[in-house]
Formats: sequence, C-alpha cells, structure tokens
Amino acid sequence: MDTKELYREILNEHNINPTHKAQMDSPDFCLEGVNPSCGDQITLQLKLGEDGKISDASFTGSGCAISQASVDMMADLIIGKTKEEALALADIFDRMIKSEVTEEDLEKLDEAAALQDISHMPARVKCAMLGWRTMKEMLGVK
Repeated sequence: MDTKELYREILNEHNINPTHKAQMDSPDFCLEGVNPSCGDQITLQLKLGEDGKISDASFTGSGCAISQASVDMMADLIIGKTKEEALALADIFDRMIKSEVTEEDLEKLDEAAALQDISHMPARVKCAMLGWRTMKEMLGVK
C-alpha cells in the first residue's frame, strides 16, 4: 500500500467512524471552533481527571473530512495526557503542517502524522488545524 492510499484509508476511517464524535456530559472545558473559509465548525469538549490528565475528549459539529478526521485523531492522542503534553503535541502538529518537524517528533503524532501532506495543500491547512487550534485556545494558548 502506498503512502497516499494509507493516508486516504486513515482519513476516511476517522471521518466515517469517528471514535470521539459525541456530546459529553459535564465537560470541564468546552469551546467552539470555526473555520470560516471552509465552513467547518466543531465544539470541542474535554474532561480532566483528578490526576490533572485529560480523561476524555469529544467533539460535535460538521465539516469536511479533513477537519473531522483531524479532530478525532487529536482526541485519540490527548486522552491520558496532561495539558502541557497535549499542547506539546499541538506544537508538533503545527510544525508538521509547516514542514518543520523531525522524524522523531512525527512518530509522537501516531495516526495524525497521516495528515503531513496537508502542508502541500494550503486551502486545507485550516481544516486540519481546526481541532488543534481550538484545543490550544481552550487551554489558554493563542
């Protein structure tokens, strides 16, 4: 299977069968994110455990396959992480989109690394970044 086919398969799986697309009861954090250039809209919700780690993440909303798959992959990655660890992953994702990431860092993104080629599609960058940008804003980073 070539890289582009694998990319499409991972993207489609997270778009068609998202693990984290659901309304959360009593989230600790909730923030709407919008990509006006494409019409993507999400509401991201996070719960923190007593240990300070993200114990659950979910989203609702609609948008293109890239925005929906990206936020679902992000949720997979940040559950079980501290806020600082989640923000560090967002930084790696940002650098990946700007083609400034190392192979070592790329591995930390797991399936989200499948979106690496988005950096060559400027019109889709904001779609891929929507969930990550919303999470950063939610956790206090502009």
